[in-house]
Amino acid sequence: MHRQRTTAAGTVKGMEMTDTYEVIVLGAGSTGTNVAWYARDNGLSVAVVERELVGGECSYWACMPSKALLGPVHAVAAARRLPGAAQAVTGEVDVNAVLARRDSFISNLDDGAQASWVESIDAELIRGEARLSGERQVEVTAGGATRRLTANRAVVIATGSRAAVPPVEGLREVETWDNRDVTTAKQIPERLLILGGGVVGVEMAQAYRRLGATQVTIIEMTDRILTPYEPWVSELLIDALTDDGVTVRTGVAAEKVARQGTDGPVTVTLADGSEILGDQLLVATGRTFNSDAIGLESVGLEPGGPLEVDDRLRVTGIDGDWLYAAGDVNGRALLTHQGKYQARLVGDTLAGKDREAWADHRAIPQVVFTDPEIAAVGRTEAQARDAGVAVKVVNVPITSVAGAALVGDDVRGQAQLVIDDDRRIVVGATFVGPHVGELLHSATIAIVGQVPIDTLWHAVPAFPTVSEVWLRLLEADRGL
Repeated sequence: MHRQRTTAAGTVKGMEMTDTYEVIVLGAGSTGTNVAWYARDNGLSVAVVERELVGGECSYWACMPSKALLGPVHAVAAARRLPGAAQAVTGEVDVNAVLARRDSFISNLDDGAQASWVESIDAELIRGEARLSGERQVEVTAGGATRRLTANRAVVIATGSRAAVPPVEGLREVETWDNRDVTTAKQIPERLLILGGGVVGVEMAQAYRRLGATQVTIIEMTDRILTPYEPWVSELLIDALTDDGVTVRTGVAAEKVARQGTDGPVTVTLADGSEILGDQLLVATGRTFNSDAIGLESVGLEPGGPLEVDDRLRVTGIDGDWLYAAGDVNGRALLTHQGKYQARLVGDTLAGKDREAWADHRAIPQVVFTDPEIAAVGRTEAQARDAGVAVKVVNVPITSVAGAALVGDDVRGQAQLVIDDDRRIVVGATFVGPHVGELLHSATIAIVGQVPIDTLWHAVPAFPTVSEVWLRLLEADRGL
């Protein structure tokens, strides 16, 4: 890697250095490191600036630890549904072993391996707080020193998002949990209250109930949980959570939060006047953007919100082609895999290749790792109708195929396709049931590729697998 470096006189606090790279990336999470990787693969010199752990939210506080918590408890539940295997389950989940395995998946919050990987691709990793200080200019502060960086080609903002705090009286004055706390906790509270029925809320409700919490309550102000999904998904999951012993309160908002002392019980007062008591309160009401302290005002942008970008991921509202934003911070699709997708495109675009991001307009795959599992891609029925699509919807029970029934007794779920009946292509798909996350890529390919329904008839699913539900859906479309 070739870069220019000049060193200036030291300041009172320490040495000030100026470095020039072709690309500077703010944030070394999964998005930022993929930008660096693809930019380096295209021969560009790259510096990546990170204030916390290399690998970011997904590696240490979100995707990986949450799935490590869910995996063992779901495995036990699945065994208990299967006659023969159920008789072998004679004990309870070993909570300490689950937490230890979780810790191993997050490398005990040590980013040494991921930092080494960044260095292995010949990108420079710079630790510290990064701020834009003008066009193509970045200041990094760490340990009392300031380092000034210049990007000859572009600055890419990949600073991600963090848990939002809703305007509930008392909430900012008491100790609560966010996604980082709940996924790295060292013990299971007896009573867990959860504000928010989104993905974090429902996954952690089920995980903690199955790990031994005696009382878990979800409080959701809207009339259903998982509101971006089809309405029937909420109904199915509420039934499953209720069977697990989770209380789900929908259609009621939290109005006040108070805690006895610094670590005593926490009380949530609801809009209907009722009160719920818990030992810990998880606030899982959405995300806010890490754009409020990165110097956007120095280039004429308003800090605090998502960075608006075009389909080449260039930040709009500024002069020139030099500022890009990828991942959560641009607000297009707050998912790890979508951030990586955008990162790959940015890395190529910076090298002069013609790339545009359009998957997040047409097909965003997402999985909720509850039991039953939920997987969806493309448009919901309502979204398709709002877009003027000639909608046809087909639904079948997931147990209509032998592959799902063989998984065990009391399996629940449903599969749905949203079809553009004029063009006879699939524009949306939702699956609820065992292992349906592994069905999702086939639906994503069908939507992205705009594969005609008549062609899908010749994609024959193997028997007996859960994927045979595709055949049942196509038969339902035909009226069989």
